Amino acid sequence: MKEDKVNSTYEIPCSDTVHCVEFSPFEWSCQLLAAGTSSGISVFLCRFQEEDAKVTKGIEFTRLRDFSTNCNTLAIAWSPQTSLQVLPKILCFAAATDDRTLRIFTTDLNTTHSVKVLSGHKGFVNALTFDPSEGSLLASTGDDLTCRVWSVADGLQESLFQLTSPGMAVCWHNDEAYKLMVAQKDGNIRFLSLHNQQPIMSLSCGQTPLLSADWSRHDQLLVGAVAGSEWMVFNVSVSSLPIERRQAHSEGACLFRWSRCHESLLATCGRPGKELKVFNTRHQQLHVNTNLKVAYGLSWHLRLPILAVGGDRAVHLWTVESI
Repeated sequence: MKEDKVNSTYEIPCSDTVHCVEFSPFEWSCQLLAAGTSSGISVFLCRFQEEDAKVTKGIEFTRLRDFSTNCNTLAIAWSPQTSLQVLPKILCFAAATDDRTLRIFTTDLNTTHSVKVLSGHKGFVNALTFDPSEGSLLASTGDDLTCRVWSVADGLQESLFQLTSPGMAVCWHNDEAYKLMVAQKDGNIRFLSLHNQQPIMSLSCGQTPLLSADWSRHDQLLVGAVAGSEWMVFNVSVSSLPIERRQAHSEGACLFRWSRCHESLLATCGRPGKELKVFNTRHQQLHVNTNLKVAYGLSWHLRLPILAVGGDRAVHLWTVESI
């Protein structure tokens, strides 16, 4: 059943339910948006009126290419090697699918196209991310109680970290190439060193289940997460306990994402229903509060306060007032 019309600012039609969405987080490819469905991934080039006056209808989008997976897409991560601004053009991203594999797609959008399959996880992969500097490494974590680091060049596993609970999120430090953050379902957030293959420190949410976490790109001391019905923010230099926490979703929060362009905005998704909310950590104002019949994935545009959410045969996008 097609969902009722929602109050999103923009909408990109898709042929199937969108299970995950991801804007590219890199300056040279931030106009790219990937949408994963039960059979593949579509990549769109998006231009918004907020940054380009030539766009007269708010948004212009072009479907660049569809990538077949023949199974459900669980998570998507963009590689920093992706660029459409210089020749040769390269589009590169990784996807976790429900056959418990990772796939790295690379194409020049012309004649060259490759898919590299990485096998090793014994359960569903819940999150993955490329190292932000070169994209030579890919980290993944999931239900098999592991965080794994892979070589993109040969597809081989380079590191294995054993967890004490399913891994729900993994983030790479923007400035320290050998530091990873992994959030566990049991409410603990662990920081791992690739130098010595050991944990560095941990944070505690004090409740479960922790289903999502994110590292602020504006302040690498700030980590956000959702656990139980609350969202919470940690300052790793102050305490291993949250410095701030607020009620988010009365029946459970499931997704958390920091805004990439505004340091105090964050988005959450949870129950009842499929609630989407955007909060400002500087005050109590709620910027977005809406309920969708279908809502999967959250992703912020790099330069604009625009939030993408997967829906029933569409990607919904909201422009968020940041004042």
